[in-house]
Amino acid sequence: MRYLALGVLACLCIGGAVEAQTTDPQLVAPIQTFLDTFNKGDMASAAATHAAGADLVIVDEVAPFLWRGPEAFQTWAADLDRDAKKRGITDQHVSIGPATRSEVDGDSAYVIVPAVYSFMQGGAAMRETAHMTFALKKTATGWLIHGWTWTGPKAKKVPAASKP
Repeated sequence: MRYLALGVLACLCIGGAVEAQTTDPQLVAPIQTFLDTFNKGDMASAAATHAAGADLVIVDEVAPFLWRGPEAFQTWAADLDRDAKKRGITDQHVSIGPATRSEVDGDSAYVIVPAVYSFMQGGAAMRETAHMTFALKKTATGWLIHGWTWTGPKAKKVPAASKP
C-alpha cells in the first residue's frame, strides 16, 4: 500500500510539473488582444488578431456553428451579435486563464486556454466555463490566429451570492 501511495504521489508531482509549463508570451499575445478588444466591443481590432486568409476557421456555439475563409471573423461577429439580440444577451465578457497546453512547430502553434464567458440574459447574470483552442501561424509581424474553437457546456445562472 505504501508503494502505491508513493507511486500516486510521484505521478501527481510529475503531472503538476507538466501543467506548470510556461507559454511564450508572444504566442498568447494575439489571443489576449483578441479577447481584450472583443470585451471592449472593438471588433475591428479583434479581427486584426486573425489571419484574413482562406484557412481561417472559427467553431462556436452560435448558429451556423462554423465560419471559414477571409471574412470568417466578420461573419462570426455578425452572427454572434444577431444571436445576442435575439436571445436578449448583453454585457458579454470573455476571460481566460493561463494556457494549459501549447505546442510550437516552426511557424505553427496550438494553444489551449480555459475560458469563462459571462453575460446578462433577461436580467439574469449568466456564466459559461469552457476551453478555447487556438491554431496560430507566425508571420513577419508576429503570431496571428488562424482558427479557434469554443468548447464547453451551456451557460448557467450565476447564484445570487456569487454575482459581482
